Amino acid sequence: MENDPSNWKRCSTCKREIGFHAPYFACSVSTCNRKGTDFAFCSVDCWDAHVPTYRHRDAWADEKTAPTADEWAREQRAAEPVRRMVTPPSPSLPRPARDVPDRPESDDDADADDAAPSGAVPRDVLVVVSKIKTYVKITSGMNTSDDVVDPLSDRLRIWLDDAIDRARADGRKTVMARDFRRQG
Repeated sequence: MENDPSNWKRCSTCKREIGFHAPYFACSVSTCNRKGTDFAFCSVDCWDAHVPTYRHRDAWADEKTAPTADEWAREQRAAEPVRRMVTPPSPSLPRPARDVPDRPESDDDADADDAAPSGAVPRDVLVVVSKIKTYVKITSGMNTSDDVVDPLSDRLRIWLDDAIDRARADGRKTVMARDFRRQG
């Protein structure tokens, strides 16, 4: 069942359409606001019907306003991932990876779950989320938001790209711990 393009989303409970720039309700619990979950409710009654299913202990309905059609289109374009195209190593000089815009996948690619288009690197999560959350909790007593995972993976990709360049510059085909040390 696909959304009507003149509306923003469907209510997560009753499936009524929520229009662009219309009021709606969101659950205050962070796990209900993750990418992929992103619940939206047309009324407090619909939000209330969702609470026992997800066993929230302390939750409330946040009143929000849906984005306009233009804002929603901008958000969707900004959310499109950028894939990194890895160039083959040159015998003379190392080449850094370059950013290329993501292209839509065809139905032929649907069979290969983990296979990326030729030469493209998938933008998977590179950290163990539970380990990150445990570390932060033990060292600081703080909780960790789910939106930390993507920037942390992005930072790790930068460090890995730099280490790959150092290994390649040394003429090696193995990335080693020393490749992560700062060059001074």
